[in-house]
Amino acid sequence: MANRFGNRILFILVSSLVITGFLIFLFFYIKHQFTVSRIEITDSGMVQKISSMGKLELVKYEMKDIIDQREVHLILPDSRVLFLAVGEVTACIDLTKVNKSDITQKGDSVIVFLPRPEICYAKLDHEKSKVYDIRGVMFEDGAKDMVEDVYKLAEKRILDNANQMNVLGLARQNAQLIFKPLLESISGKTVILNFR
Repeated sequence: MANRFGNRILFILVSSLVITGFLIFLFFYIKHQFTVSRIEITDSGMVQKISSMGKLELVKYEMKDIIDQREVHLILPDSRVLFLAVGEVTACIDLTKVNKSDITQKGDSVIVFLPRPEICYAKLDHEKSKVYDIRGVMFEDGAKDMVEDVYKLAEKRILDNANQMNVLGLARQNAQLIFKPLLESISGKTVILNFR
């Protein structure tokens, strides 16, 4: 009888340990399921516009400009933004504007009238451009407005600086250096480039 009683206690103890172990495992499993998360990304990209490309890029200026914009007040302290603008300006010729009538042949020569060079794009590099200092701004909205204004000013200044450095004139020169030899090697004739 003592042996039976001992076996029964042993069975109850082992059963209790197994049930307790199972409950502990179940607790941690459920806890893990509630704390585990996953990231789901839904992406629906669409083509908004398809454009034909026919622009021959001839020169690219990479520029830096430091802009110190101040807003002077009569009573309050002046507001100031110090900004490093980094961007680029590219000049090109739109070859889609060349017509058959723009190409004439005279003996061993071919005369090609190209459209005038134009600015393809002027853009700021937002990763490299930085606001270094903002001072005297009382409210957060005022700081945002000043930063937006300085970005717009920087885009305009980059374009103005490129025009002052004669980016379109350099594009004309590069057309003679790059495009003319290409046309001569294709046609086997002397090519004279002119601009409308």
